Amino acid sequence: QVQLQESGGGSVQSGGSLRLSCAASGYTYSSYCMGWFRQAPGKEREGVAAVYTDADSTYYAKSVQGRFTISRDNTKNMLYLQMNSLKSDDTAMYYCAAGTPYRCYALKEDSFGFWGQGTQVTVSS
Repeated sequence: QVQLQESGGGSVQSGGSLRLSCAASGYTYSSYCMGWFRQAPGKEREGVAAVYTDADSTYYAKSVQGRFTISRDNTKNMLYLQMNSLKSDDTAMYYCAAGTPYRCYALKEDSFGFWGQGTQVTVSS
């Protein structure tokens, strides 16, 4: 079955960096759009970044543009999120997701059908 397993979360001070990873299995990884979403306490889950099947086309939420970089390795079925210049507002549970490539650009939750369990990121000021 489809499995998505995130890792790399943790606690960091404001201005610091973290790199999240997601290991995928159980499906044709290279055929799916891959994305990162996050959910802070008391808030709705929001799209952070997505990468198309070709690994070249990437999409970002405005709040992370220029600070976060999404990438994928289709030979290893891995997804990454490099997070730099972290702010306290970035504190959230981060989820890896796989979805239809046709709406990858939209970063909409309903376009992603497979989800990981999440990894916590905490940024202290």
